[in-house]
Amino acid sequence: MTTRPRNPAAGTTRPAGTTRPHGPAAALQGSRCPVCPVALYPAAGTCPRCGGPAEPAPLSGTGTLWTWTVQRYAPKSPPYREPPGGFVPFAVGYVELAEGVRVAAVLDVDDLDTVRIGMPLTLGAGDGVPRARPVRESP
Repeated sequence: MTTRPRNPAAGTTRPAGTTRPHGPAAALQGSRCPVCPVALYPAAGTCPRCGGPAEPAPLSGTGTLWTWTVQRYAPKSPPYREPPGGFVPFAVGYVELAEGVRVAAVLDVDDLDTVRIGMPLTLGAGDGVPRARPVRESP
């Protein structure tokens, strides 16, 4: 058993228990239609189903991975800025929240081999795209 998980897409390792750095995760703010059972992210002023007004609503921030892939090449620049250590492939996916809305997010995982559809994730907003982390099981 290795103490340093390998990121097979990048061919690099990171110390165990570390993820890509990012700022503190804020609660996801979406909106909800008071007439039909539709939750939205990002927030919108109008319901896409019935056309009525949508109201601001916090979203749960927990869900399951609906689908995912690995971003193996650097995005176009601008707006992408290459980090000091160079580009490292990363996982992105859609997280389905309890409210039924699917949110695109960067998946902060130690090892790309551990990513599985249906895995439980916590999701938070920050600068740019939301970020998701696996739910840690209690001992």
